[in-house]
Amino acid sequence: MNVISKFAKARLLLALTLPLATMGMIVMPTLPTYSQVGARTPLTVRADVQEADARTGIVTARGNVQIDYPARNVTGTSDQAQYFSNERRLVLTGNVFVLQDGNSIRGEVVVYLIDEGRFVAEPLPNRQVESIYLVPADAEQPIPSAPKAPPLTP
Repeated sequence: MNVISKFAKARLLLALTLPLATMGMIVMPTLPTYSQVGARTPLTVRADVQEADARTGIVTARGNVQIDYPARNVTGTSDQAQYFSNERRLVLTGNVFVLQDGNSIRGEVVVYLIDEGRFVAEPLPNRQVESIYLVPADAEQPIPSAPKAPPLTP
């Protein structure tokens, strides 16, 4: 009886599912429950085409990309996305729009640093990045003026 290594099984599974993935249909045998993966939360990426490189940990999605990261209430669209799993960094390129808690950002390239919860955006040449922030009502109160100095007496 031949024993197939875990690596060989993984390669076979990838070889069998890759054609389905490129057609937009991917079938996973069984998905782990949250209790099995610990503190991991899903980051969903939808696109016309997706590629994953297990050696580098980079997932590339192209064409009508949509992202959804409910753990941080982040959604977005772009022409292309690359998720660098080792660095926990998401790079969106081409007509990028990201929405988080009602705040939005538009640019040509938006990098989301997941561990820092920080977005870095870059525009097209000779253009600008646009961000819209919702400001809480209590922060809109007028700023108090400086106290008046007492009058000078001779």
